[in-house]
Amino acid sequence: MRRARTEISVSYVQHTHASAPPVTVPAQPSPASPLGHAVGVTNDEFRAAMSRLAAGVVLVTAREPALDPDDPQAPSGEDVGMTATAFMSVSLDPPLVLVSLREGARMDDLLAEQPLWAVSVLAESQRHIAGRFAMKGRISDRLLFEDIPYVRGEASGAPLVGGALATLECRTEQRVTAGDHTLVIGRVLTARLPSADGGPLLYFKGRYRHLG
Repeated sequence: MRRARTEISVSYVQHTHASAPPVTVPAQPSPASPLGHAVGVTNDEFRAAMSRLAAGVVLVTAREPALDPDDPQAPSGEDVGMTATAFMSVSLDPPLVLVSLREGARMDDLLAEQPLWAVSVLAESQRHIAGRFAMKGRISDRLLFEDIPYVRGEASGAPLVGGALATLECRTEQRVTAGDHTLVIGRVLTARLPSADGGPLLYFKGRYRHLG
């Protein structure tokens, strides 16, 4: 995890003496924690606090471009998927959404080149999909999609999961580096409601949960 840059605001104390001009003495900077953060929060404390924020769970998908678009014999690209909880609406006019991706993750690298991507808002019955695409050291994405019903988005070409509460197709408008993550802001090209049944899949205190 990249070390966060610590900005220390230095205050100054002014001393006066009858026979001497004013002298400014910088205060001692606050010591840094072993993890490189300013004193006041550790990685574990920050994670624990943010785990109390319930979040919806989505599957972000994109289609990897062909290795050589001009060669019909070249291997076609692969579908890529990633479970995310840091996803939110940003603007109504124009319609914009944001997803936070870990810097250097496969999806981050792919969306640096592929401007079109999609989001499937997972239902509470789709916990297995969330867990599958969140695994570390997982098998190839092609196999992960193998037994999941989906349709291919007309605007993005990315998989849209069947039974999702909502699906969105997006085109990247802006990428913002934020610490060890990349914030990808996308303009919504299509929005659909494939399923009206069931509640949302939530993530709270490190576990998938549902309403009720």
